[in-house]
Amino acid sequence: MRWIEAAFRAPAGGLDALCDRLCALGAEGLVIEDEADFRRFLEENRQYWDYVDEELAEKYSGVSRVKAYVADDEAGRAALARWTEALGIEPETRTVADEDWENNWKQYYKPIPIGEGLLVLPKWEPEPEGNRRAVLKLDPGLAFGTGGHATTRMCLEFLEGLAFEGARVLDLGCGSGILGIGALVLGCGSCTGCDIDPKSPEAAADNAALNGIGPERYRMYVGDVLADARLRERLGAGYDIVLANIVSDVIIPLAPYACGCVGPGGAFITSGIIEGRQAEVEAALKAAGFEIRRSLCEEGWHAYLCG
Repeated sequence: MRWIEAAFRAPAGGLDALCDRLCALGAEGLVIEDEADFRRFLEENRQYWDYVDEELAEKYSGVSRVKAYVADDEAGRAALARWTEALGIEPETRTVADEDWENNWKQYYKPIPIGEGLLVLPKWEPEPEGNRRAVLKLDPGLAFGTGGHATTRMCLEFLEGLAFEGARVLDLGCGSGILGIGALVLGCGSCTGCDIDPKSPEAAADNAALNGIGPERYRMYVGDVLADARLRERLGAGYDIVLANIVSDVIIPLAPYACGCVGPGGAFITSGIIEGRQAEVEAALKAAGFEIRRSLCEEGWHAYLCG
């Protein structure tokens, strides 16, 4: 089925009133796009990001509009004409199809080879013929962490050289679970994940199940390890590998805790450090007691392997 997307621009401070009028006219499923809301979201969720793509920021620059949808048929076009007349606002329109929302996003996720022996495979993609790599199956739609970002790739590359049978892994800020599950696919024994996002456990558990990994090998906790002493006690210490692919503003205060979690001879892998922040992160890692063994840099992002 095809639909007409109609974007009505709102005057300053007039978004709520515009939504109310559209609803009164019979519009349903409204989408609100507003630069002020976008900026507020970024500020209130500062711990999740360290960089915002310029194209995304530009998309919301100066935007204050409401999108409504009608069927691309005679009745739908008639309804849109009534709304336009009643509001006195001429909308920007385009035609979309159901499949645009349901499936088109999948075209951006393809098998991703990592390092020498790992392949990240979206769950709907068949395994390539003749593949000799260990396969990490993933549902990219569940949560952050798809294998496509440089920070994730670098962490997995470091992991490839460290994974061994029986290794205990701690993944701080695990998101979709890709790093911890990757460690298990590469041969580690068990992984404990932790994230402040309450949606993370379900996403990580589903991705673990895609790889035949059950709760006996992969456990998840929700909470802030820096603020929750009881959570820190439950997570324990003595891990062979500790992972933290987050952002610089979290890695810096997290470094002393991470150092205490690493067992003798163990390693700490961290990334999410954007160009320009690496010096202060390096200083924090060293101050916490880590020795930086290796570093990688891709696409303006840095990753460190510490011991």
